[in-house]
Amino acid sequence: MFQLFHATMSESAESPSLSSHPVDPYQSAPCPAVSAPRKPVRLQERRGSNVSLVLDVSSLNLGAVEPLCSISTPKETILHLLRTSTRPLTPSQLQKASEETSRLNSEYQKIPPNFVNPAELDIPRHALKDRYKTILPNPVTRVCLRNPAAEEGGDCEIYINANYIKGFNGAPSTYIATQGPMMNTVHDFWEMVWQEGSTSIVMITKLKERNEKCELYWPEREGSYGRFELRVSIVKECDGYTVRDMVIQVGSESRLVRHYWYSSWPDHQTPDCTGPLLRLVVDVEEHRLSLPNPGPTVVHCSAGIGRTGCFIASSIGCLQLQHTRKADVLGIVCKLRLDRGGMIQTSEQYQFLYLTLAHYSQQLGDTDSSSDSPIPVQTSSTTDSPIPVQTNSTTDSPIPGETSSTTDSPIPVQTSSTTDSPTPVQTSSTTDSPIPVQTSSTTDSPIPVQTSSTIETGDDRKSPYFCIG
Repeated sequence: MFQLFHATMSESAESPSLSSHPVDPYQSAPCPAVSAPRKPVRLQERRGSNVSLVLDVSSLNLGAVEPLCSISTPKETILHLLRTSTRPLTPSQLQKASEETSRLNSEYQKIPPNFVNPAELDIPRHALKDRYKTILPNPVTRVCLRNPAAEEGGDCEIYINANYIKGFNGAPSTYIATQGPMMNTVHDFWEMVWQEGSTSIVMITKLKERNEKCELYWPEREGSYGRFELRVSIVKECDGYTVRDMVIQVGSESRLVRHYWYSSWPDHQTPDCTGPLLRLVVDVEEHRLSLPNPGPTVVHCSAGIGRTGCFIASSIGCLQLQHTRKADVLGIVCKLRLDRGGMIQTSEQYQFLYLTLAHYSQQLGDTDSSSDSPIPVQTSSTTDSPIPVQTNSTTDSPIPGETSSTTDSPIPVQTSSTTDSPTPVQTSSTTDSPIPVQTSSTTDSPIPVQTSSTIETGDDRKSPYFCIG
């Protein structure tokens, strides 16, 4: 500013057009000249020039340019890690690892959760049917419901927050992991059970734990849910969980669905003992093996990732121990998260999974690990053993005394005419029904409640194999 003012004064003194009269020293100095505003420069123009920048690429030999190396995106890196991570352990290694809580916590924290970005789920108004905004189904394995009313002008597809989950050895659609039904999704839930031909439902939550965790989606005796009529035929109280046999009917077609309710597992925590969970795992697996076409086992808690993940991972781990005498907890959890993000919700649940499989491996006893056949559980005369045992010498048949077309059945089971099936059944006239159903002539009679005679309550907490702490 000083230089500009000085130059202006000099030009004024030398200019011939200015008056030659002496300048009054008390007169105010003239204002400095103001330069014209500079024209804004566009991005295409060089600084200080109005000539546009033009890049001539016509002379480049693009065919000689080497292609850029592909760079893995974070998503691709996560998926690769989940597909390849593994740590198979023998029973003794499993037992030792279950005691290393600090190492297990570190191992768990390194597993990518693989949650779904809401932008990946291009479904209008899906949030109305999501119990939790951040727990969304993986789009690749999402269960898509066919809308029966589509021919009448409705949407072709019904959204449900559920994923198909691969089972032992990657068997497709062995399980369906889903959230606890909401008031506006109960009908969708039963639509899924019907569409997928599911014969078992495993519920691992209370209806309310401080907040609502799950809507009551079955009747006390009889009830209607959309186009489905449900009737509870038998209630069986077991140690730690309750079993209900329900008849689900649409028109003239009816099927039998078995509902397992394990209500003693608190949210975000772990049970005191592994016994009830192991009994439930084996009970569900036995029922599945007894049916010709069981369909996917539907498993849910509240969000469908924590306790749901623990049950499915325990089931797969038990089958691994049966077949290979090793369990790969790390690999199991990683594969589960490929199908549904966030499976196994806390480090404590991850450690409990190790402990559960370590206890199960102890029940198997010492067996030749080179055998390809399923490994039978040791025989025991005590009835508080959480795992029903097989005493048949032929290991290629999962059920003693029966001929089975499934020779690689992972879990040997008992044959019992009284405790295996709580509901007497009759042959159904519908040939596509996966399970024969029971017909009752008295609909107003109270529902019979059975108490399992094969399980002693309380003894499991006295056993060192099934107690924690």
